[in-house]
Amino acid sequence: MASMTDLPGAADCPCGGGRYADCCAPHLRRETWPATAEALMRSRYTAFALADAEYLLRTWHPRTRPDTLELDDRRWERLEILDRVDGAEDDLMGIVGFVAHWSADGRRGSVTERSAFVRRGGRWVYLAETPDTE
Repeated sequence: MASMTDLPGAADCPCGGGRYADCCAPHLRRETWPATAEALMRSRYTAFALADAEYLLRTWHPRTRPDTLELDDRRWERLEILDRVDGAEDDLMGIVGFVAHWSADGRRGSVTERSAFVRRGGRWVYLAETPDTE
């Protein structure tokens, strides 16, 4: 599993949004904060891929954030954005649906989720997984 320091700036970002140096790296290096709910979700996916539990906790709403976060040994391979509801720079809430593909111990799988994000203190934070409405 790569760490934040192992991933070269010219490498593709784990979230699929372009070059790592121009995509999620500034957020994970704490230089900038994601401007949209989708950008926060992508940076959180990248944090999972790079095992950056501190970033995940820091971008989680304090009302729903766990005290600690233990990351497993999954290798996060690919992210697909399924849908977005609001979550632009000026919105107060947003929902992002996605599929995150992984592999571990010779197995492959995926996590499908619709995540809710809210603005808190002017910054996007992860609130919770939304209930399935279908």
